[in-house]
Amino acid sequence: MTSQNFAVKKKRGTWNPEELEKIVNVLAKPNEDVENALMLEIMRSRKNDETLTYDEFKAEIASWK
Repeated sequence: MTSQNFAVKKKRGTWNPEELEKIVNVLAKPNEDVENALMLEIMRSRKNDETLTYDEFKAEIASWK
């Protein structure tokens, strides 16, 4: 299924039982490709967020004690 077809089906809610079963099977089992794609999207969405260096992070954690 193309991403365009998926988007249309998602918007309209026109899933048949076989398609739903395939989606559940993909989501229910660990899949490195899916995990990598999701991580990439998360990283892209946060590319402009403020970040800390490792040393800044350690200092921040130490201040919590």
